[in-house]
Amino acid sequence: MKASRLVVSRDGVADGLRAIAEEMPVAFTYGRVTYAVMMATPADLEDFAYGFSFTEGVARPDEITEVEIVQHPKGVELRMTLCDGRDVAMMNRRRKLAGPVGCGLCGVESLEAAIAPVRHVDSDITVGRDEIFAALSRIGAHQTLNAQTRAVHGAGFWPLGANDFTAVREDVGRHNALDKLCGALDCEAPDGLVMLTSRVSIEMVQKSAAMNAALVVAMSAPTALAIATAQEAGITLVAVARDDAFEVFTHKHRIRDLA
Repeated sequence: MKASRLVVSRDGVADGLRAIAEEMPVAFTYGRVTYAVMMATPADLEDFAYGFSFTEGVARPDEITEVEIVQHPKGVELRMTLCDGRDVAMMNRRRKLAGPVGCGLCGVESLEAAIAPVRHVDSDITVGRDEIFAALSRIGAHQTLNAQTRAVHGAGFWPLGANDFTAVREDVGRHNALDKLCGALDCEAPDGLVMLTSRVSIEMVQKSAAMNAALVVAMSAPTALAIATAQEAGITLVAVARDDAFEVFTHKHRIRDLA
């Protein structure tokens, strides 16, 4: 969308328009019962439905029999139907989450749920530094919404040996962007690297592990808990990645040519 603005500079004042990122409540419902409400960018919503359901442990893609995108006056409902018996099991552990764009753990009912055991990624893939730099140089070309608004995060998947990303998703919420990517990849990312334009917190590592991603490259810095979780999960965590350098925090054996 476009918003009118007043540009004030040292030389004067001028009217104009700016492209603005949209955010709205997106409700995840299963069997017509609300499980979570997230503030998100209203794009790639079917990917979001599948990816969020998978990374949050609600349902695998093959357990979702239908996704209906329902527009409401104040938001969007992702209305999902699960296979027989799955609704009851999900309701026994529903999260009842209402999450702002900057928080991936709001609404979790216990500390144990917030720092739950993470899936272990077992992979012998390796990547050269040149391929990481190549991916870094290409991610911006796929961030069309961010180029317009300068207000959204991106998450992309670069298959090893490829010349470009096979999927990139954007959202005002970094967790949402990764969930959308997960949905676009059918919830598996084993033979390539996941690139994040955001910082890396524990839930970003947890979601990457759920996708079986062995290599995670982030442009910003990780938290201490994210590093510890990546170490536990067997994930190679690369962060503070720029066009001239990057830092490897865990499982360095997957990066070739470090000598």
